Amino acid sequence: MEIEAGRPWWRPDGEAWLLSVRVQPGASRTEVVGPYGDQLRMRLQAPPVDGKANAALERFVADELGVPRSSVAVVRGRSSRSKVVRVAPV
Repeated sequence: MEIEAGRPWWRPDGEAWLLSVRVQPGASRTEVVGPYGDQLRMRLQAPPVDGKANAALERFVADELGVPRSSVAVVRGRSSRSKVVRVAPV
């Protein structure tokens, strides 16, 4: 995943960054699809039950950005397809 400053889905929040995403849980594979309005659309293989999709999203973002899993958290939209993920500095 390549994320550049200046994209509508990626904005600073103090020293951290906020990533606005639209997720499709229960997909055949986990991947970035592309822009979706002001959000970045992603497919998640994990089902939308018991927080599995949120955990998969946090893990995927951390892996793609090369940051520790503990630096990534869903901060808005835990039960929605539209989510905001906070990526803290390492």
